[in-house]
Amino acid sequence: MKSARQSKIIELIENNDIMTQEELSELLSKAGFPNTQATISRDIRELKLTKITTESGKPKYALKQPQDADIWKKYRQVLAAGILTMEPAENLIVIKTVSGMAMAVAAALDHLDINGFMGCIAGDDTIIAVARSKEMSERVIANIEKTAYGDFG
Repeated sequence: MKSARQSKIIELIENNDIMTQEELSELLSKAGFPNTQATISRDIRELKLTKITTESGKPKYALKQPQDADIWKKYRQVLAAGILTMEPAENLIVIKTVSGMAMAVAAALDHLDINGFMGCIAGDDTIIAVARSKEMSERVIANIEKTAYGDFG
């Protein structure tokens, strides 16, 4: 049901100028997909939808365009330059960074597609990152390390 609903969402946003979650919910319901605001919000996040401005100047949902390879490389470089240590604590990961780099590292983590990573909160030199589960925290650390220190080629 979820994949069919999300496929329908993609079809709807490609064929309609949908400006709000309410409009999307209504169109989904009409198409035979009962939903809630929480479901719509989660689908938007999972599908990585963004709002763009139409030619008429109004916002609408659209699929996020693939990131430029140079941007991806820069995010990787920020991780490599900023991260000092990473340590799991249940499903949380405490990331120590160079002083003043936590926000940049957190932004890079949020923009990269790291398997098992859900999001993070940053201070000046410390980030609390959230893994999907306690069992995944070690894999998230490995994925971050691979992303940061892997081949830039």
